[in-house]
Amino acid sequence: MAQEVLTYIAPSPGKTYIDMTFGAGGHATKLLEHSPNIKIFALDRDPLGFECAKQLSQRYPGQVIPLLGKFSELPQLLEPYNIKENSIDGILFDFGCSSMQFDTASRGFSLSKDGPLDMRMDGFRCPKQLTAANVLERATEEDLTRIIKVYGQEKRAKKIARAIIDSRYMFKKLETTKELAQLIESTLDGEIRRDSLGRFSHSATKTFQALRIFVNNELNEINYGILLAQIYLKLSGCLITISFHSLEDTIVKRHISGNITDNVANTVALKYAHYGKTFDKDEFERLTKIPWKMMHKHVLIPTAEEIETNPRSRSAKLRAIMKVK
Repeated sequence: MAQEVLTYIAPSPGKTYIDMTFGAGGHATKLLEHSPNIKIFALDRDPLGFECAKQLSQRYPGQVIPLLGKFSELPQLLEPYNIKENSIDGILFDFGCSSMQFDTASRGFSLSKDGPLDMRMDGFRCPKQLTAANVLERATEEDLTRIIKVYGQEKRAKKIARAIIDSRYMFKKLETTKELAQLIESTLDGEIRRDSLGRFSHSATKTFQALRIFVNNELNEINYGILLAQIYLKLSGCLITISFHSLEDTIVKRHISGNITDNVANTVALKYAHYGKTFDKDEFERLTKIPWKMMHKHVLIPTAEEIETNPRSRSAKLRAIMKVK
């Protein structure tokens, strides 16, 4: 949805933007081509995305600043550049996995490519972080059920969790994407599923989504990231979010309405990293009262032509919102 991003973020010379999910740099490149005299802070938690940002920075020296880290690490990453509150013109989030991650079998994100059950968006940057295989090996049946049901919105979560527990005693531990996909497929008796567009969907898709979200703490990171966007954006600055499933979009909608405290994130964990403290009660209430204004009436979805050329975009939902008083 590159054209929609350009339309609403409206890049112009001298302005500063943050691409919170740089990936391969598709959106950032479009912004720079449209208006070369801008500055972009290119954030990605994946070292591969960081390398792509460094390559783009060589083409646009002084205009693209690569940053390696999660949304929650943004304040300390911006500190060396003396970025103040209310100073950024636009911020872009493109949630979920990048095509690079899906296309690399060794990352463990894809059902169609056999590889280790890793799923860490940070790669080996955080060696102590649990992998999907670690979760499947150590979690209780109750915890697995909750993870798969809540993060994957999987109706057969209990049955899948039971099968995973049983597998621990029947054969070696689950270590590859193929092993997990085959286990779920056999557990659900080859159940045929289709997505909202009527396309075939593998029976393990929702479980893979759930494990990925859990391993990467994605929902808390999204919640925190949007809080930081409120802090760094100028008045009338534009925030664009592109989400790919309802859990991501729900968080965005809650921020628009000012309701972010219900079952989304642990407020104690929302550390204001730049100052080394948690959000106190008054500050948190102030942030939740800052209203956002939608820049379009209804959520935007990709055109049929874009879906045809990029099938992965079919579930995308774009929201462009403006920071107002």
